[in-house]
Amino acid sequence: MNHEPLAAFMRELAEASARVILPHYGARDMGLELKSDSSPVTLADRGAEQVMREMISRRFPDHGIVGEEFGTEKGDAEYVWVLDPVDGTKSFILGVPLFGTLIGLLHRGQPLLGGIHQPVLGQWMVGDGTTTTLNGQSVRVRACPHLSEASLLTTDPLYPAKYQNGAGFDALTRSVRLYRGFGDCYGYLLLCSGWVDVMVDPIMNPWDLLPLVPVLEGAGARVSDWQGRPANHAGATSMVATAPELHAEVLRLLNP
Repeated sequence: MNHEPLAAFMRELAEASARVILPHYGARDMGLELKSDSSPVTLADRGAEQVMREMISRRFPDHGIVGEEFGTEKGDAEYVWVLDPVDGTKSFILGVPLFGTLIGLLHRGQPLLGGIHQPVLGQWMVGDGTTTTLNGQSVRVRACPHLSEASLLTTDPLYPAKYQNGAGFDALTRSVRLYRGFGDCYGYLLLCSGWVDVMVDPIMNPWDLLPLVPVLEGAGARVSDWQGRPANHAGATSMVATAPELHAEVLRLLNP
């Protein structure tokens, strides 16, 4: 199957969402509110998702859509788009450019294409499970034979203890060379482009997780949930993504 037209449309979605997001980035009044789960949402989140939904409905009226802000439409369709307009809203509202827009396409429930767009830095990463490119150039995870030489990222350092195994995560942080909190989708972009070696998140939503799978696999990363099951299995709510040679050791530490 030729994915290029779909990937090109995905880029159109990313560019359209950026035109909504960028005027709000760094603004003092971005319409910040708290949702029912106390997570923040802004005019950028809602506006960007609305624009992408309208574009998809016009171009592919038979396709379904799952989005963070406006829920699910035609979720049982053969093709379903998965949208997270601002992945990393907490960074966004602090003026930190380590957020991004996640766009995924499922075919019969399985991730087919995924994209990560960082509009402030002008970075567009897209993957189809076989290849991944960053601004048109092929990227791969870097080789890292020993965990003691690895760099580790996570989105929120408090979440492993809250949602998985804090002691296991602490053991992992002590086993790597460098540990930082450059998380959300940008951490996975750094992994795929060869800057870090391990990225883990103990809890995720479908719109956080599913668009990432084709990008990570296309860059050669090993991907699973926290317990080592396929990250795209029904109900997956966590992710462990690593350089291939590190995956078994990372899982062993996370699940003592």
